[in-house]
This record gives sequence, C-alpha cells and structure tokens, in this order.
Amino acid sequence: MNAPAPGGGPIISSSHQRDRQRRPAGLRRHLGLLGHRSELAGLLGLGAALALVAACGSTSSTGGTTNPTATAVAAGGSSPSSSSTTTTVMVGTATVSGSSEQVLTESDGWTLYYNTDDTPTTASCTGACAGTWPPLLLASGSPTGPSSLTGTLTAVTTGNGRQVEYNGHPLYIYAGDSGADQSNGEGKGGVWYVATPSLSSSGTSASAASAPGGY
Repeated sequence: MNAPAPGGGPIISSSHQRDRQRRPAGLRRHLGLLGHRSELAGLLGLGAALALVAACGSTSSTGGTTNPTATAVAAGGSSPSSSSTTTTVMVGTATVSGSSEQVLTESDGWTLYYNTDDTPTTASCTGACAGTWPPLLLASGSPTGPSSLTGTLTAVTTGNGRQVEYNGHPLYIYAGDSGADQSNGEGKGGVWYVATPSLSSSGTSASAASAPGGY
C-alpha cells in the first residue's frame, strides 16, 4: 500500500509520481523542437530575403551615354575601343589649346585623334598603347560621315582590326577624355593630335611638335 502523504494530503501512488517526473522532460523536449523549428523557419526566411536583395542588385541600368572606351568589352573586343557595324564619323566642336575648333568625333561626340607615326596601312599604336588610345573600329561595311565632310573615310585592317581612317590617318579616341567635346590628348608625346575636317592626307597637324613619340 501507499503511505499517507505528509501533512494529511492526498495519497499519491509511486507510479503517479514517476509520471509527473517524466512529463516536464517530455514537455522540455517538445518546446525544444518548437524552438528549433522556429529558428529553421527564421533562417529560411532570411535566405529568401537575401536572395531577393541579390536579384534586385544584379539589375543594371542601360540608360545614359556610354563611354566609348567601354564599348569594346560589350562588343567582344580585345581592348577598349569604339566598335560597331555602322560607325559614323561626325563633326563637332572642342576646345583645343584654348580655342574652340571644329573636330572629328565618333557618333557619341567623343573627340577623335590621329598619330603622326601612323601610315595609311599601319597603326603604330597597338597592344598596351591601344588601351590608352582606343582605336575607332568598324566590324563590317564602310564608315559614314556628314555630307559636309570633304575628306575620305575608309576602313583599313591594322594591328587593331578594321580601323576607321580619315584621309589615310587611322583614328583613335583618348581614354584621358572624360566626356564629349574634350581634347585632353592634343599634343601628347609630340605625336597625338586632334583630327579636324581639314586634316590632309599628306601632312601632319600644323601644331605637330618634334617631341619623341609616346602615349
């Protein structure tokens, strides 16, 4: 028989006491499982939120004017350049040596340059040099220009690819220009000069210096 409980309380069997002792442990295990499930749900929710943020961050804008020095990457070129299948040479204005002058530009208005060491069939600026002076390239077809442009536009295969020439001068863009209508490359190394509509096929710029070549 079970002994009377101390203090005259109700008699509790030993088996009933064992049941009561087991219940808290079972309850604790149950609550522990619930806690783990809550943590798991929280981690899954955090993962979904991070994935959403990553997806939003991967979206890029396509608006605005593209720097010509970056277009070669999109076109699959080996060095920064302005390359397309419909290269158009335009006439714009830029401040050259303190004076506003008419200059040749690519279609987005970036000033074009020529190198006095080049020939009608050879570009002296290739490889690392072309990283600073991106050549104006044409994937196919013939370059075009405004009717007011009296010089001749051609595309000749040089060490840079099918490079656009004006009156036999291979054309380039200068990576040191940060926007259209600039001419920061004028006179660089004594061989780089802004290409103008009056650039002849025979001579060099009237301001060409005798400094050694370079870039």
